[in-house]
Amino acid sequence: MMQNAFLKLYVKARIVLDTLKQENGQDLIEYALVVALIAFAATAGMNTLATGINTAFSNISTRLNSAIT
Repeated sequence: MMQNAFLKLYVKARIVLDTLKQENGQDLIEYALVVALIAFAATAGMNTLATGINTAFSNISTRLNSAIT
């Protein structure tokens, strides 16, 4: 009975190890390219976003100044 439990545990461990050893899927280079593309898109988008935020704060400042005076 104890041998049977150890055998089941061994088989499950082998299945997990064999699954981890498989080299199917994406390589490190592909992951690096995806990260670089995301970083490029984020950088390009931040410039537009920063301009919009700056405009919004300028409008708020102008309205506050006119409301105070």
